[in-house]
Parts: sequence; structure tokens; C-alpha cells
Amino acid sequence: MLRPFILAIFTLILAAQTAHADLVLPDVDGQYVSLKQENPSRDAGYVVGDVLDRTITLTIKKPYELVLESLPIVGYEHRYRGQISGIELVKIKHEESAMSDSVQHVLQLRYQIFSTGKLAKPAVLRAEIIRLRHTDSKEIVQYRVPAFAFRISPLSVFGAVNLKEEMSPLVGPLHLDAGPDTWRLGWAIGVLSLSLLGLLYVLGVNAWLPRMGAPFAKAYRDIRKMPDNEDGVLQAATRVHAALNKSAGQVLFRSNLAAFLQEKPAYAPLEQEIERFFSLSGQVFFAPVALTHLGLSPKRWLQRFCRQLRDCERGLRPNIHNKASR
Repeated sequence: MLRPFILAIFTLILAAQTAHADLVLPDVDGQYVSLKQENPSRDAGYVVGDVLDRTITLTIKKPYELVLESLPIVGYEHRYRGQISGIELVKIKHEESAMSDSVQHVLQLRYQIFSTGKLAKPAVLRAEIIRLRHTDSKEIVQYRVPAFAFRISPLSVFGAVNLKEEMSPLVGPLHLDAGPDTWRLGWAIGVLSLSLLGLLYVLGVNAWLPRMGAPFAKAYRDIRKMPDNEDGVLQAATRVHAALNKSAGQVLFRSNLAAFLQEKPAYAPLEQEIERFFSLSGQVFFAPVALTHLGLSPKRWLQRFCRQLRDCERGLRPNIHNKASR
């Protein structure tokens, strides 16, 4: 006897709940509610596990008040077009501040995606229905917070993909910041330029850089052009003597070499080479047949010696053991 009665009561309760769920409440007059929403900064490119934060600010004017029981419920499975969307509300934070003629409610909603697929698919943070109560008449009305549409992307791509068709028009172009790379490139070019300029200064034979038009620099350029024969050796020795005399400010002999090196210590590392030059000079002008003790042609030795003197006048350390310049 009790079983049919209990079944009937359960049926009535279920029908009442269904009718209550399907009940469509009237919308509140827009003059009593103002909305401000902060949605995620992008609307595409989300994958399973991503979190979307949304802030809703409602300002409700009197005589209406918010029905707190109508706020979104954490863990509720949203549906999209009749199907479970796979988007779940995982956190809600509610703050309110009262004013003279209204109450401001700030809702911070956090959603998480638990859905994926083989292709990018549309999704939506559904339009939340907020209920309001008239404080005098106790009338219940509703306010609909707009939905936020976005797209969920797959974790991996299956099969061939047409990028032109798959790219969302809602996603802006990708901008790469080339500032750091540009700065590094400019710095590298600057260092390379200074290095090349220094190398040109050390190895160069032209006279357009500072101190490249000094006596030994000019003598070195002249000797390079002289032939490697007896006449060329005579011309080269004469040219080195002229450069030494000009650099010393007087005719330079063995007798005043020490004074010259004391006055211009930059040439001191070549003291032995200068002594050797004076010996070679005596052979060139007075005994041309005795020019075989240098290990290389006298002209090439004079060219190397003049280059060492050029390095000294530029403030560089001469390479005494280098091979003959070519």
C-alpha cells in the first residue's frame, strides 16, 4: 500500500523540480544592472589542462539584490549544444561592496579545460544566469552574463593540415622581438670593424691612417717596389739610411746610435738589427760580392728590417724572428 504512494510522491517531486528548472524568469530592467567583464586576452590556442580566468563586475541598484544561491557552482559540468563541453568551473571568488544606492559584486571565475580532440573545435564559457530579488515585492528576475567563445586546439595534429584553413582569423600575427639579436649583431659588427681596422693598421702599406706616413712606413712602401737585384739592394739600403736620418733628425752612424736609442727608446729592441744593417750597408757600398751571410737575399732582408722599424715608429712591438715579408 505504501509503495504506490511513495512512488507517486517521488514522481510529483521530480516533476516539480523539472518544472522549476525549465522555468524562464523575466529579465531585469537594464537600468538597474551595469556589467563590466574582463575576459581572457586571447580566444584561440587553448589545449586540455589550460586555465581561463574571467572577472565579472556587477553593479546592482536598489531595490534589487543579488540572490547568492544563483551564483555559478564549482564543479558544475557545462554543456554546449546539448553535449558536455568538458569545461569546468574550478574556482569562484565573490566580493561585494555596498554603496548608497547600489551594491557592487565582483566575481572572479576560473575555468579549466578537460576536453581535447583531433582538430581545433569551438568552445564557450557559457552565459551565466544571475538571479535578482526585488526587496519590496520579492519578485525574482534574472540577468544574463554574456558568454565568451574561444577555440580548443589538439595536443598533436593528425594527418595533413591546410594551414590557410586551420588558422583562426581571431589570432593576430606572430611578432618576434628582434631587438636583442639586432643589438648583438651591431656589437659584433663594431668589434669586427675595429679588429679589421687594427689589422689594416698593422699590416697596411697605405698612408691614409694616422702615423702611416712616417719615414719608415714610406720607406717600406718604396722598398717593396724595388727589384731584387744588385741595383735594388743599393736603392733599398740608401732608402733605409734616409729614413733613419730623418727619424733621428741627423745623419745616423754607429757612433751616435746609442744617443738615438736613448732619445727614442721605441727602437731599442732593434739595436742589434741596426748594427747588422750598418755592417750590411758597408758591404753594399764597398764590397758587393760579400752579400751571402744573411741566409736570404739582401733586398728581402732590408724589406723585413724596414718593416720592423715601421712597427717601432707606430708604437708596436716588432717581430724580430718573423720571416721575410712577401
